[in-house]
Amino acid sequence: MTMARYQTEQQESSEARDETKEPPMYRVLLHNDDYTTMEFVIEVLIYVFNKSPESAAKIMMNVHQKGIGACGCYPLEIAETKVDTVHNLARENGYPLRCSMEQE
Repeated sequence: MTMARYQTEQQESSEARDETKEPPMYRVLLHNDDYTTMEFVIEVLIYVFNKSPESAAKIMMNVHQKGIGACGCYPLEIAETKVDTVHNLARENGYPLRCSMEQE
């Protein structure tokens, strides 16, 4: 293989990578309500979003004080699954906790 041909193939490969777009990401949000306990929100953040207890407590305080808290950013299917999981866990435990997602 000649050096010119190698450089052309490398350039084409690089251009193909540039054309490949990352999938859109979605921010998953928890919303405050008057009934869901802070402890349950922390458990959800640890179990569903794999947050450390410290990070979960910080996000929970945002939900409590600001009315909303960001849990993470994920591709569409993962974000949808996390929202559904939160709603199912909340329902099973008798809480009205709401979770939503928005495209970044």
